[in-house]
Amino acid sequence: MLNSSNTSGNHCIYSEIIKKQALPVAYAFIFLGGILLNGVAAWVFLYIPSKTSFIVYLKNIVIADLIMSLTFPFKIFADSEIGPWQLSVVVCRFSAVIFYLNMYISITLFGLIGFDRCYKVVKPQFVTSFHTVRCSKIICVVVWALQIFISFPNIILTDQSPTKDNSKKCVNLKSTLGVHWHTTSNYICLGIFWIVFLLLIVFYSSIARKIYISHQKFRRNSKLTRKKTNRNIFTIMFVFIICFVPYHIGRIPYTLSQTSSQYTCQTQKMLFYIKELALLLSAANVCLDPIIYVFLCQPFKERLYQKLHLKLKVSEELENSRSRRSNAICDTIIIP
Repeated sequence: MLNSSNTSGNHCIYSEIIKKQALPVAYAFIFLGGILLNGVAAWVFLYIPSKTSFIVYLKNIVIADLIMSLTFPFKIFADSEIGPWQLSVVVCRFSAVIFYLNMYISITLFGLIGFDRCYKVVKPQFVTSFHTVRCSKIICVVVWALQIFISFPNIILTDQSPTKDNSKKCVNLKSTLGVHWHTTSNYICLGIFWIVFLLLIVFYSSIARKIYISHQKFRRNSKLTRKKTNRNIFTIMFVFIICFVPYHIGRIPYTLSQTSSQYTCQTQKMLFYIKELALLLSAANVCLDPIIYVFLCQPFKERLYQKLHLKLKVSEELENSRSRRSNAICDTIIIP
């Protein structure tokens, strides 16, 4: 993968304030937030048994977000040029690849969570072995393995001899095959994102429809349950849209500008700034995911409050009690 902050044209000059100051500072805040919040999330999940596929998927997302956060210092020091120029080579060859690897693992796992929730709500009578904890663990291993297979050649094929000048543009460090694989893997990852995104719309629309129909028949607490369901669905889709959609809209033209000489310098600069802002939003997802766990995963919230020696509000305790006594549909939605 390309270094997010490297210039895309040999003769284009980008704003030093944006590239060397604003972006590194923004990533520094995201790094601190990501490490702190995901560290706490990982600590809490250590005390939550993996009794459902949902919890298994969430734990894997926490791992992916933590690893993703650890790549930020390399980008920060390379972009700000605080460290030696060789740091740019490390970013091009390793940390940028690891960043994207874990981002798409997280995206895929959110798609699996949507499928799991939808299937258990819409077709609860047909829940099969596919939804067992053991099967979900196998699926996670497959997801990690496939993403590593897609990403790892980008490390191997970034094999050209680096210099201070050519390290400013990651594509210069790639072999001819490396450039082709980079482009191909980009399109594969774009396909993964848009498929997951469209499926999430279908999954959560089906869940909302099922809940609406169900509570037309059983109106007790229907308003409260529907309100909470809509809030949960809106939260997931809002974070997904804000963090990932802008980047995946701008990624195709930016990738083409990196591998083609037909783009003017002005166009390359515009695409670079758009891509950097969109990528910053994608990186911020590591800070938003732990917040989602608090709102959408009741076991996580209860365990977090317990570890921090806090008490849930009386209204929340009553709501949790009702949730445990409610039907399977409501339980599935409250813990998305």
